[in-house]
Amino acid sequence: MILYSVTVSVEPAIHDDWVAWMRDVHIPEVMATGCFSENRMLKVLSTQAPGELTYSIQYTCSDMKTYERYRDEYAPALQQAHTERYRDRFVAFRTLLKYV
Repeated sequence: MILYSVTVSVEPAIHDDWVAWMRDVHIPEVMATGCFSENRMLKVLSTQAPGELTYSIQYTCSDMKTYERYRDEYAPALQQAHTERYRDRFVAFRTLLKYV
């Protein structure tokens, strides 16, 4: 099993809109690719800066081949939609993990 984790810090001014858009639009679009079996969105409690609003969005898929299909066929457009909507008001990084 593979865990694809996206950690995103957002500016307070866009926080509520971002959370709603992630729940109602972005995460459902990622899941609609059929590449992932489950997802979760978690708020990071241990942040570096006071007031920092950081989330970890995690998706589980069965194997690397499935993740690579997502990365190659779907991720560019989905990430672009996020970037166009929120421009320079967020910072994101991605981590790929394997269950042991």
